[in-house]
Amino acid sequence: MRRLLTIIKPSRGYSHTFYYVFNILLPFLVLAFVKIELAWLALGIILLSKWRMFAVRPRFWLANVRANAVDVIIGLSALAFVIDSSSTWMQLLWVALWVIWLIYIKPATDTLWVSLQAFVGLVAGLIALFVIWDSGPLVGLVLAAGAICFFAAHHFFDGFEEPHSRLLALLWGYFGAGLTWILSHWLLFYGPVAQSALILSALGFGIGTIYYLDHFDKLSVNTKRQFIFIMIAVVLLILAYSDWSNKVVGGGV
Repeated sequence: MRRLLTIIKPSRGYSHTFYYVFNILLPFLVLAFVKIELAWLALGIILLSKWRMFAVRPRFWLANVRANAVDVIIGLSALAFVIDSSSTWMQLLWVALWVIWLIYIKPATDTLWVSLQAFVGLVAGLIALFVIWDSGPLVGLVLAAGAICFFAAHHFFDGFEEPHSRLLALLWGYFGAGLTWILSHWLLFYGPVAQSALILSALGFGIGTIYYLDHFDKLSVNTKRQFIFIMIAVVLLILAYSDWSNKVVGGGV
């Protein structure tokens, strides 16, 4: 994956300069289209900005899509947050955070930053999904949540060159889809964060941190127990203070 990112991201010359200029202007261009109520055109620009994924032989397309999926998730999430924001200042904040992602976080290739990229993609993607799709068809919500979990996990495990990354990502994607299907019948929001997104983010952070520490031989038995206890406690607290009536409560950024 790191080799693919190096190919997609130019490292010198005019292409290198254009890469940074475009990535700074893209979020502001999307904001401008949202302001004039052309969100569909903003969506098209985000998708077209990934044209380099397909500027190779078709046999590399699938690998490029997996390598760039988290970046696409962040872009679509930023668009969702900008659309759903109630003030211009909040929209500008999302644009600024998106620029930071494009310029500083996305280009990083070391293991810690790749792990952070995966976690940010998971959290932002799930929050945006439930904000936009809280009243949409259940099957679409479940499939989208599963896809976000899969691509975030695949991105995470690729950072460690895990030989079973696809299998582990599929398992996490299946778990995310299953949990979304179950909890969507009692959809509850804590501010802009849906119950399902909060649980998956907490579990994803805990499991990812345990894997990261174990990979670098920094995971003690006590540390592992602490993370497992914290994950269980967070899930139990969320479930204990949830309204289990069949309705949607809250929502919005």
